[in-house]
Amino acid sequence: MRAMNPPLLLLTLCQGLYLTNNVTFVAINGMVGLALAPTPWLATSPVMAYVAGSALSAPLVARHQRRFGRRRTFQLGLAVAMVTAALCALAVLTRQFWLLIASTLAAGYYNANGSLYRFAAVELVPPSAKERAISWVLAGGILGAVTGPQLALLTRDALPQPFAGAYVALIAVALLSLLLISFIRFPALPVSDSGKAEGRPLSVLARQQVFVVAVAVSALGYGVMNLLMAATPIAMAQHAHPFGHAALVLEWHVLGMYVPSFFTGWLIKRFGALRVMSIGLLLNFACTAVALSGVDLMHFLVSLLVLGIGWNFLFIGGTALFTEAYQPEERTRAQAAMDTTIYATMTISSFGSGALVTTGGWTWMNFAMLLPLVLVAAALGWLALERRR
Repeated sequence: MRAMNPPLLLLTLCQGLYLTNNVTFVAINGMVGLALAPTPWLATSPVMAYVAGSALSAPLVARHQRRFGRRRTFQLGLAVAMVTAALCALAVLTRQFWLLIASTLAAGYYNANGSLYRFAAVELVPPSAKERAISWVLAGGILGAVTGPQLALLTRDALPQPFAGAYVALIAVALLSLLLISFIRFPALPVSDSGKAEGRPLSVLARQQVFVVAVAVSALGYGVMNLLMAATPIAMAQHAHPFGHAALVLEWHVLGMYVPSFFTGWLIKRFGALRVMSIGLLLNFACTAVALSGVDLMHFLVSLLVLGIGWNFLFIGGTALFTEAYQPEERTRAQAAMDTTIYATMTISSFGSGALVTTGGWTWMNFAMLLPLVLVAAALGWLALERRR
């Protein structure tokens, strides 16, 4: 049965625009932070604030989705994206570091909304096509892979302060997404007469092994990816690479993140989520090996490309696995818990990336990846062993 339909196609385009915003943020926030921060180790604080705001917003977004529905809450998130992009531009033009931090923190509400596009995709197709729907929507990130770095590069000097123009351009990106999302009709979320979500409490859901492993692997996989991606523009600048090289590396990295989405859903359907996630883990170890072998352009490009593919297998596999952990009436509660955990992990990795890359350098950054990857391996092994039993 075909997974793609007109509403899913529109949601895929919205995902692409969402990733355009995120990739542009990653490309420029560290560089802007390095220019405005009172001390270099705070350089990635704008990236950290963005994901911290997402972690704080995830429960609020879940409540808003139960009360207002998917579409209205997504629209509200896009309105927040436009306002906060304007505030970021103002912060750069007036060289106010803490205004930039506050703006990216508030922008986390949009990020928490956009991360739910992958779950909303499942509601637009029959249950038998859920893996492919998740893959198709995440494949929309290819648009962000191409437009995000190029948008940052082309608008870098559009205004008197470097990168202020990129934030202004993101207002138009959010406006286009707002237009597209307005044409999608999402099924109503199941709620009780009191307006509260039904089903088991979170404390019960979180005691399931599949819940724990899916959340842990998705969060750690995202954290590792974010650790390297947030620091890459700074690390490349430290090794005398121009910003154009950093934009190229990020473009290939995000292509690696989302191009495999065209077949990841089929792989999960054919071989199971655990096997696909295990391959993603091995690719993460391969990324570390390549990154530790040198600091030329190709070392950065290949390691980040492999990292992106590994993230794709871990994250889509984790998302597909996670759908086994809750009933339809429990979806907003469970999804909010998963995304809060992911963003909390990314907050730590975002801050850690700035501190590591400006003090220990690129080599120590990559050694820092090994511990969370070992934890991912332990979680996957635990679930595989229990399922064999």
